[in-house]
Order: sequence, then C-alpha cells, then structure tokens
Amino acid sequence: MIRPTVARVDLSALKANFRQIVDYLAGERPDPAPRPIAVVKANAYGHGASQVACALEDAGADLLACADIEEGAALRTAGVKAEILIFGALSVSDLDGLFDCRLTPTISTPGAARAVQAAAAKYRQPIRYHLKIDTGMNRLGFRHDNLRRTLPELLASESLQLEAVYTHFATADEPGSPLFLEQRARFERALAEIKTLDGGDRRDNSRNFSSAFSANSAVHRPFIHAANSAALLRDSRVWYDRVRPGLLLYGVVPPPLASTIPLTPVMTLSSRVVAVKGVRPGEGVGYGVKFTATAATTIAIIPAGYADGLDMRLEGRGAVLIRGCRAPIVGSVCMDMMMADVTGLDVSPGDDVVIIGSQESPSGNVDRIDAREMAAVVGTIPWEIVCRIGSRIQRVYV
Repeated sequence: MIRPTVARVDLSALKANFRQIVDYLAGERPDPAPRPIAVVKANAYGHGASQVACALEDAGADLLACADIEEGAALRTAGVKAEILIFGALSVSDLDGLFDCRLTPTISTPGAARAVQAAAAKYRQPIRYHLKIDTGMNRLGFRHDNLRRTLPELLASESLQLEAVYTHFATADEPGSPLFLEQRARFERALAEIKTLDGGDRRDNSRNFSSAFSANSAVHRPFIHAANSAALLRDSRVWYDRVRPGLLLYGVVPPPLASTIPLTPVMTLSSRVVAVKGVRPGEGVGYGVKFTATAATTIAIIPAGYADGLDMRLEGRGAVLIRGCRAPIVGSVCMDMMMADVTGLDVSPGDDVVIIGSQESPSGNVDRIDAREMAAVVGTIPWEIVCRIGSRIQRVYV
C-alpha cells in the first residue's frame, strides 16, 4: 500500500542531469575535461541512495561519494560496482567495511591515518585513500599550514597509497565572501608543499601539481578535486581533475547562484486532499489557532506534516499547488497533516496536491514550487529541504 503523500523520483532526469554536467565541463574545459564525482550521501539527498547510485553508474559515473562506511556498504549491497569514496571521519568507525566492501577512505586526521594503516596491516593488503586538506572550513582535514609536521609519516606508509588530494570550500555559495579565494590560494600552496613531501615532480615541463599528478598518466599520480556544486558554477579554476556535484545532480541550483546548465528537478513531492471543510468568519484553524478566518473560508486537509519532513515555518508563508493554483498553507503544520486555503477553488477530496514540483491548471497554465523556493520561504537551504523528506514517505521511481 502507498500512502497518499509520495515522492516521485525521475531517474531519467537524474541521468540527463549527470550527462549535462559532463557535457558542460567538457565544453568549458575540454583538454582534459574534469570528470564528476557523483555525491550520493545522506540517502542521495533524500532521493534514495541505492536507486540513485545505480542509475548514476548506468549514466557513466565511475566514482561515487557518500558520508560513511555504512552508506558505502549499503551501495555495495545494492549492486554498485563503481569506486565509492567515503567523505567522513574514520577514527571511530569499524574499518573492516573498507576492505569487505572495497571502499576508498578519506584520511583527514593523523588518528585516521594510524587506524587505516593498522587495518591494512590486519588485512595484509594496501589501500588507496584520498587526502583531505583543511584550508579554512575547520572541520575535517590536515591543516594547510602544518603539513610538514603532520604528513610525512602518512606519505611514507607503504600500505597506504595516495590516490587523490582534496579540500572543501566553506563559502562557495557566498559570492561576496573573500574566504573562497583565500581557501583556493591555501590549497594551491598546500599542493605544492605535498609535492615536495611526496618526492617532487617526476615529469618535465608540468604546468602545475594537477597536471604533474594526473590520474590519466601512464604511472598513477594522485588527482585533485575541490569543487562542490556551488564552486563548480562559480570558478573553473577550482575544477582541477574532478568536481563533486551533489545538489546539481538532483536538478537544484545552489542559491543565490545561477546556472546555464539545463537541469531538471528529479523529485516531485505530492499528496491528495483527504477532506474539505468550511470555516466561518472569526473561527481559527489548527494548533495554537495561528490562523483566524476573516471571511467564509474553505480549507483543504492534506496528509503531510512535520513527521514527513515538512517545516513548521511553512505556516502562513508557504503554499501548495491544487488544480494548478497556489493554495496558501494556513494554521500550524501538524505532525501528520497540514491545511491549505482553497477558497474560490473547486476542490474535492482526492484532488492532487503538489508540495514540491509543477502542476497544470484547467486553463493550461503551469506553476512550480521547487526546493529552492521552499527553502527561501522558511529561511533555510534547499539541501535541508530535500534531505529531511521523511522515511515514511515512499519513493516511487519512474
């Protein structure tokens, strides 16, 4: 049985988005074009990691990224064969999964380096890893200004093979922030320093660390990545060898940035009206009676609430689409239900409701409410909107 509120995930749109990003990168910088690392962490941003990862692999993704070993193991169980990068911290994790599920760890602290090296010794096999450099996020990563003290032991390990070096930008989606450019400069300096620590450039006439340590060379060299979705759109100088689109894969552009890449939103969140009732002037609606009718009002009851991941701040700010028209959300968003003002619309139980997505009116006009708009309404970010869509909402794949 399927509850009235469902999330429909268009895997064809997902694949098309991936290919559009590949084409965009190749068109902007063809020699050589950076390749995407498809980010599927947090249940593929709420879209369903197993189905999304398999679809992306089918579209040509050869490297996926998730948050932790448990997420990576789930992808292997789903049949994913592509390389899987683990972004998160490892020092307190069960590292057996790295070897059992053929996962590529990020090493971002000396403690993680020692733990992964001990696990490699236990399994008597080397393991490839990505080295993360902290250039100003101050979350995970080896500090950019302390590498000569912290990295030599790691780089000297025979059981740990450096596959890539990366960083993460804290303000890529804030065009006015100077930290983005400072992080880029710090990363470039860190790359040059790592090159000297790792034995120097072993090719003549190299343009930079990225070209000298290209994954496409005859002898394997570490490759470089830094750009999330926002940085991908903002500055091609940080594309390096790979980019890490997350939100863009799902057809959402990080605000306040714009994009010329023709992307399609992958998820539609919809429901059905379960009841319609009249409210007299002066009567209130919902918990706390936060909406009071000033005139005769018609209310539609929709079986979706904060237990499904909808933000309570939608009350009095957001809207849904019913019969192609915007119906304001009134009264408090409840655990399992919310109410919309449908006064003047011919609405009946069973009518379709679009919470995120588009809908056509009887006159042929099409309106859309997307995750970016909903995020702006409640004062959050679109990542949160899609990631928090609840587990009891069934994902239907088309």
